This record gives sequence, C-alpha cells and structure tokens, in this order.
Amino acid sequence: MSMSDIAIVILNYNGSVFLQRFLPNVLKYSPGAEVIIADNASDDDSKVWIEANYPKEVHWIQLKENYGFCGGYNAALKQLKHKYFVLLNSDVEVSEGWLEPMYSLLEKNPHIGACQPKIKMQADKRYFEYAGAAGGYIDRLGYPFCRGRIFDEVEQDLGQYDDERPVFWATGACMMIRSALYQELGGLDERFFAHMEEIDLCWRLQRAGYEVWYTGKSEVYHVGGGTLPYNNPRKTYYNFRNSLMMLYKNQPASSLLLIIFARLVLDGVAALKFALDGEPKHIGAILAAHFSFYRHIPGLQATRNAFSKHSSKKNNKVTLQGKWKGLLVFSFFLKAKKTFPELIKESTAAASETNRQYNEI
Repeated sequence: MSMSDIAIVILNYNGSVFLQRFLPNVLKYSPGAEVIIADNASDDDSKVWIEANYPKEVHWIQLKENYGFCGGYNAALKQLKHKYFVLLNSDVEVSEGWLEPMYSLLEKNPHIGACQPKIKMQADKRYFEYAGAAGGYIDRLGYPFCRGRIFDEVEQDLGQYDDERPVFWATGACMMIRSALYQELGGLDERFFAHMEEIDLCWRLQRAGYEVWYTGKSEVYHVGGGTLPYNNPRKTYYNFRNSLMMLYKNQPASSLLLIIFARLVLDGVAALKFALDGEPKHIGAILAAHFSFYRHIPGLQATRNAFSKHSSKKNNKVTLQGKWKGLLVFSFFLKAKKTFPELIKESTAAASETNRQYNEI
C-alpha cells in the first residue's frame, strides 16, 4: 500500500482561520498523502498564508469563481489522477492515525466504494458531531440520521460505535472515495450546491453495486456550521429542497410518488411548527425549496432515466445497506426514541412481534 495514492482535498472559501488552525495536523498526520487546497475564489488571505507557511507541502488549485461545495469539488477533482480522494472540510481537526483505517478498508475490499471515520465535536470531544457521527442511515421516507446523532440529539462516545460496518451514507465532512467511481458517477450533483449531496452520491454508489462503510478505528473532530449555521434559513432551504431532489433521483418507481407526497405533507407540518415558533423566514425557505424542486423535476427525471440505463447495462444486484424500515419522525417525536440503540431495539421488537403473530396463524 502506498499513501501517495491518496489526495486529501480541502475545499476552501475564505477559510484562512480554519486553515491556520487545522491544516498543520493534516500535514503532520498524513505522511505520504498529497494535501491539496481547492480554493473557491476566496478573497481573504488564505493563499498568502499558505505560500508563506507551506509553499512546498501543499498543492493549491485556484478556481475561477465560487462553485459551491459540489461544483468546487467536481472542478478540482477533475484535475487529479490519484487512486483515492479524501474530501475533507477545512473545519475538521484530524488525529494521529486517522487516514490508515479508511485506506485499509478500501484497499482490502474492492466492493467498498467510500467510507468515513468517526466524527466528533471539535468543541467537546466526548460527543459525536451532527455531520456524520458514527455513520449515516436513512429511513423509509428518506430522512437521514446517524448512529450517535438523530436530529439535534447527539450521544456521548462511550465506545459503543468503535466497530467497522456498512452504512447508507458517509459524511462529506470527511469521506474517502475511489476516484474512478467518483468520476464514473458524475461526482457530486451540482444542482444541490451544498447539503445532502454526499447522501445522494452514496445512494448512487450503492445503486451501482458498491458498499459505503464506517470505521470507528479512525477519529476526527468537526467544528460544524462552517458553511451555514444550523439555524440559518438558507440551510433550511437546501435541506428541504435537496432531500426531495435526492428522493426523486434515487427512490424506486414503485414507491416514489407515495413517498414524495408523504414528505410534502410532513414539510407542511414542519412549516406549521416554524410558524408556532415565530420563525417566518424558515417558512419562506420551505416554500422556496418546494418551488425550486418542482422546477428541477424535468432535469431530475432525465438524470433518473440515464442512471437506470447505466445500471441495467451493468446488471448490478443491489441490496441497500443502512436503510431503516421505520419512520424516524414518528419514532423520534411521538415515541421519544432519541438514540440509535432505541430505534434499533424498537424495530427489532416490532419484527419479533410480527414473526410471533405469523407463527401463530
């Protein structure tokens, strides 16, 4: 194994403060890998600082404009020829030995397309972090959640997720992916701009016949909210719109319309809650998200058709990992199941009861 196969790509937009704080550890703990800054047309002193401190250690890719998270990575990664890409947020602190477990997973198992490490809060390293935690899952209506984080509830890391296992999605805050697959699948969908783009990519990876994994042997620490704060209406807009777009692209035809309808109803419930909480900007964000989704449907349908033809030619047998059959909204808000173990216990109990009733017939 050669670490020179790896390109660690940090997408930067006016992130000089984060680069100064976290880049030294990336360089220290990533021996042999190439560290690359892809700059989304920053106007701060990011490049000046890099040239003054790491002119030889860091490769700088200058993009002509701010292409967003998706477009920025796509434009930069097209220029690289490494075997593996690591998409790493500028606000992530890496730890010693963070790279090897992910690299080892991909090297040993050709069926794994991408993986992520354990993601914890940089401000309080006892707890998991919102963006990725211990691996991403998705429920039957397309709501994403993580082991260690469900909505805004995060668990303390007590070693309960120190394993390695397949999941539904890996976080874009720190993801290692095979470069050939990234390019073959078209990279991140630039219509998303930012938010949920990595879930869409991982869904496509699985549909193409590859697995997505989590390894608890690797650990990094994420500041979070570096692109948009969690309570920002713009983030609400992207999360609601991109969730619908992702579902339209990837959900099987047999259940697509029913699930889209259910999500639209639940989005209305969310808007009502924002109204009761006195947050009209978030209501406007949800409405704008829906109208944008409707405008994108023709293009999404074309993408859906093209991917289906691509998959049928390869005759891939797809079994999605990390797709939970329950309803997250109901379990979390109505049944007060706030942690991943509680969700799994509930679904296991329900399955056992179904089997018992079947056997009694």
